[in-house]
Amino acid sequence: MKCYGVIGYPLGHSFSKKYFTEKFKQEGITDCSYQRFPLKTIDELKGLLVQYPGLLGLNITIPHKRSVLPYLTDASNIPAGLNACNCIKIVGEKIIGYNTDIIGFKNSLLPLLKTNHIHALILGNGGAAEAVKFVLEKLNISYTIVSRQIHDGVHLTYADLDENIIKENSLIINTTPVGTFPNINDSPAIPYQYLGVEHLLFDLVYNPEKTSFLQKGEKRGASIQNGYEMLVLQAEESWKLWNAG
Repeated sequence: MKCYGVIGYPLGHSFSKKYFTEKFKQEGITDCSYQRFPLKTIDELKGLLVQYPGLLGLNITIPHKRSVLPYLTDASNIPAGLNACNCIKIVGEKIIGYNTDIIGFKNSLLPLLKTNHIHALILGNGGAAEAVKFVLEKLNISYTIVSRQIHDGVHLTYADLDENIIKENSLIINTTPVGTFPNINDSPAIPYQYLGVEHLLFDLVYNPEKTSFLQKGEKRGASIQNGYEMLVLQAEESWKLWNAG
């Protein structure tokens, strides 16, 4: 039996196991399984690989997308300047890193972009934000990073956001886990009253389907998109990589 899975912590919100289990059933794939492996710290990865010697591939989610990098034996497939890995392929002793979030985010975002979406706010500066920053740079969309505190790479705190900043940045992307099940009433602390029909809100969270962040934006007339399509696109890209020759 070929074994794949997802590592992160916690994993109660993750749809990856459900997605791949249904995929295997629908496509008649009977020699593969996909499991959740909740790892509180990335140091547990070595023990996991010893315990499950048949593992061929792993998806990586919060909070390990950055911390997994030192464990890779081959990071050459991750673009320069992109400090996150969300997919690894295991070939013998080799741990090969990839970032399939790039394809997932880009292909989910592109159909929604309008000519006014030239300035963006990125909420959060963790591993999930890396692919977002990379894609926006490739699309020539300028961005400002917002977090609870000013630290390396962060431009503004939530307290700094005002009407002018919100109106100037018509694309707002939540890369934080805020609002993820079971904390479905939580939302990033932005001034939602300044949102309008010109805004596009993209939430990398996909459980629940419509987060409080998206609901508040929709009430103000903004276009919204959750992270489910991105999840599917990156999952399918991971599957291609795991099964490539």
